[in-house]
Amino acid sequence: MASYLWRKYADYVYNKWERTFLWDMLEPYRRPKSFTPLVTIYVAAFYTGVIGAAITEQLYKEKYWEDHPGEAVPLMKPKFYGGPWKVLKGDVLPPSE
Repeated sequence: MASYLWRKYADYVYNKWERTFLWDMLEPYRRPKSFTPLVTIYVAAFYTGVIGAAITEQLYKEKYWEDHPGEAVPLMKPKFYGGPWKVLKGDVLPPSE
């Protein structure tokens, strides 16, 4: 019985190596994996950020108009960027409180 089990195990190991060798030879001819799921996730994340920024800016404008009715709304300070930034067109923001 023990020799039978050893023979079965040896056949399994040899066939496993043979299968691996066969698939390694076929690997260069396989179809490349699709980038569609990755691109879909990136596009969804981008547009989620765009919509989030638009909502944040609209809320900022509404709050400013409540406090200062009839005035022009100054540019909104960037939320996640603390470094220097240049205003090309528009008013310079007041200093942070």
